[in-house]
Amino acid sequence: MAQLILLNKPYDMLSQFTDDSGRATLASCIDLPGFYPAGRLDRDSEGLLLLTSDGRLQQRISDPQHKMGKVYWAQVEGSPTAEALESLRGGVVLNDGMTRPARVRALEEPKLWARHPPIRERRHIPTAWLELTLYEGRNRQVRRMTAAVGLPTLRLVRVAIGPWTLGNLQPGEWRLAEVMGNER
Repeated sequence: MAQLILLNKPYDMLSQFTDDSGRATLASCIDLPGFYPAGRLDRDSEGLLLLTSDGRLQQRISDPQHKMGKVYWAQVEGSPTAEALESLRGGVVLNDGMTRPARVRALEEPKLWARHPPIRERRHIPTAWLELTLYEGRNRQVRRMTAAVGLPTLRLVRVAIGPWTLGNLQPGEWRLAEVMGNER
């Protein structure tokens, strides 16, 4: 049975184990040999990162053909309109083409850990939270999608990938999960 690590990747950490520039890496959280990230999470994004030692499972999680939804909570600058939400749901034209349709809904502010450093607040500009479920994984996709509809992302937290959820893991914490045959 394959094993999977569910990690709450902290803000400002790379999704790799080494870095020649001395930036924070996964090695500061995980010391189990033979595990590798199944996909990436940008340095300035937080939340669920899966790692496995099983190449087939790594491919299944990362490959958009398997339509494994990835759920993100995005704190955006501004107030989302019905039109902006509908645009995100239908797909947004980015410089690398049209995105696939996404599930999108407004979200009450979630109870999350404090981010260090905190996001920049502007006194006269409101912020809001959105939950987006994507079925593809383009570079900085959520940030580019929200910016395209006039809602720049200030904070981005991935909370689920397929059947796996972040749960109450705090930044830098991880746990092992068993993987059943139908998840491979």
